[in-house]
Amino acid sequence: MLTLPFPVRDANAAAGDKDLGDLPEWDLSDLYTATDATELTRDLDWLEQACTSFAADYEGKLEDLDAAGFLEAVHRHEKIENIAGRLMSFAGLRYYQLTTDADRTKFLSDTQERITTFTTPLVFFTLELNRLDDSVLDGHFAANADLARYKPAFDRIRAMKPYQLSDEMEKFLHDLSVVGDAWERLFDETIAGLEFTVDDEALNIEGTLNLLTEQDRDKRAAAAHELARVFAENIRTFARVHNTQTKEKEIIDRWRGMPTPQTGRHLSNDVEPEVVEALRNAVVAAYPRLSHRYYDLKRKWLGLDVMQVWDRNAPLPMETTRTVPWDEARDTVMTAYAGFDPRMADIATPFFDKGWIDAGVKPGKAPGAFAHPTVTTVHPYVMLNYLGKPRDVMTLAHELGHGVHQVLAAGQGEMLSSTPLTLAETASVFGEMLTFRKMLDGAKDAAERKVLLAGKVEDMINTVVRQIAFYDFECKLHDARRKGELTPDDINALWMSVQAESLGPAFEFMPGYETFWAYIPHFVHSPFYVYAYAFGDGLVNALYAAYQEAPEGFQDKYFDMLKAGGSKHHKALLAPFGLDATDPKFWDKGLSMISGFIDELEAMEQ
Repeated sequence: MLTLPFPVRDANAAAGDKDLGDLPEWDLSDLYTATDATELTRDLDWLEQACTSFAADYEGKLEDLDAAGFLEAVHRHEKIENIAGRLMSFAGLRYYQLTTDADRTKFLSDTQERITTFTTPLVFFTLELNRLDDSVLDGHFAANADLARYKPAFDRIRAMKPYQLSDEMEKFLHDLSVVGDAWERLFDETIAGLEFTVDDEALNIEGTLNLLTEQDRDKRAAAAHELARVFAENIRTFARVHNTQTKEKEIIDRWRGMPTPQTGRHLSNDVEPEVVEALRNAVVAAYPRLSHRYYDLKRKWLGLDVMQVWDRNAPLPMETTRTVPWDEARDTVMTAYAGFDPRMADIATPFFDKGWIDAGVKPGKAPGAFAHPTVTTVHPYVMLNYLGKPRDVMTLAHELGHGVHQVLAAGQGEMLSSTPLTLAETASVFGEMLTFRKMLDGAKDAAERKVLLAGKVEDMINTVVRQIAFYDFECKLHDARRKGELTPDDINALWMSVQAESLGPAFEFMPGYETFWAYIPHFVHSPFYVYAYAFGDGLVNALYAAYQEAPEGFQDKYFDMLKAGGSKHHKALLAPFGLDATDPKFWDKGLSMISGFIDELEAMEQ
């Protein structure tokens, strides 16, 4: 099936203050120079013809191809993926820059519809591939080493074989996909268009969420109440989007015979359900020694009897409020990357120098942060909403890690470069860890070390505990929707059912917090995406421990892992490091790093 690149969104994207220096903006000319560029029109025309001729040449004929003929078909399919992905990347990135602009929205929608129409004739490819006997493909792989390289991609396609529908139904669903995409755009445009007012200042959602990290508690409280007010005013729209998207998924899953709502995500992530369940159970079991214990510490630091939700990401009392200029953020991350391996900094440099980053907060711009791989013949683009908080430096390190990973994996080609989400977070979280360790080593005194450690623990809790709570919320949401339409109050109740369990007894929940599920994009764009963050954090913690224990030769093994892209299963990728995510004890190794940081923070209190 034709797959198009999509943004990898950051779980912990944050925002900050002003006076940041010159923030970079995207230069999309490496994709196309304009919506009416000759090259863009040429590629659209080529794509229409290429899809038609591919279907004419191969539909109903895959079983008659020899190994060389099959390899030629794969190469032609990859070229189609490349051009379609290039077109969609350009249209999508322009849209993310200004989601409220009608012309950009129309261009994205029109491009998506044309590409969907053009590529509908290609649906047969994966359907026929899945009807081939294993012996046929095994014979092709044995006869042609170049074709055998694609076996991991074929294995992932063939994993969908039990859930495949008729050719006619698959084409219908392919055509219908633009309707689901329209609901995603409704969500994006609604979020980007929300207006908030705090202390007589008009703000978008990024600026308002940023206030939850302010030193002034009254300011944080005002922001939280304003978020709740605006979410409540729009809750029916958000509930409609979630009801529709969740119902659409339920219908498709039911027709395909998927045993659970999560099955499709596990298959696309090339990860066993029992591995995800072991991760989820390990994290939930660790809530008391992670989030519950840390937030009780923080409650004492803040001098509170009970914490409110607006205290969760509050700075510590001893923390100096400061703005990190863009150049300082760049230097911090690049020094950490170069300290690990100069090659890593070399790969990251063009992101800053060639317009591959769009950093500033602007009206109508999509919230959050992501790295977009585009296609293997161009390069990734990184989007931030940088406003200068120290946590923003970590977001930059995170997204650059994605970018480095995507550059290195591009050599695998379109079918094999895309990394399953569970592994897509590896380089990003590792980049954060490198930057954190560099900053920790440079701490001037115990107070600064405490602030850095607490900040890292909060980021890890947001990445592990909060995302697993999100995953449990999604599981409950999809299960409940199978029984009927959900009112906003129904969804609110599901949200609250996971919050107290994950955050712990240190918290009290203000009226209105029950609507805070509304702005999380992952629930709409990528159901069950969120456990990948916890997977990535646990994996990186174990990787970093292996690096500390045996640094000799680690860098080369690490680069080989990133270069592999999606060409290897997680078991094969981790084997050179002596790690195995299928081992139930594996996740405890990662979680022990977080609890170890909390141990150190507790020791500072004595």
